[in-house]
Amino acid sequence: MSLVNKLFLLTALTGFMVLTACKKSKKQQKEIEKSIQEGNWKVTKYVDSGEDETYHFNGYTFTFDGSGTITATNGSFSNSGTWSIQTDDSNDDLDFNIFFNNISNNFDELNDDWDILSNSKTTIELIDRDDDGNHDYLTFEKN
Repeated sequence: MSLVNKLFLLTALTGFMVLTACKKSKKQQKEIEKSIQEGNWKVTKYVDSGEDETYHFNGYTFTFDGSGTITATNGSFSNSGTWSIQTDDSNDDLDFNIFFNNISNNFDELNDDWDILSNSKTTIELIDRDDDGNHDYLTFEKN
């Protein structure tokens, strides 16, 4: 096989892989967006730089609506913010973005562009990789 044919084949395969990855990301994004909007969710894991701080969110129910609003309530306190899922252009991963307006009661800890580790219809596992080597973990499970 000539060098030109090898280069053509390599270029074609690379293009196919990029298109397939983009389609997979969009399909996964739609699936996650659909499932996260169905029902109520709770934080079952929040680890901040190696420290388990899940207890900050015990008793809270989280809802994600189709207009991009996230609401956390525990009966006496309610906090709202925004959520979205977007493709990270630097690595073609999906980012789960959370931003709470009122940062009291430790909700500022959730404000980030989380990478999606895994997801199902009942669980979504997120990670925030810090430059210093520490990682934060956040898991939502359907109530």
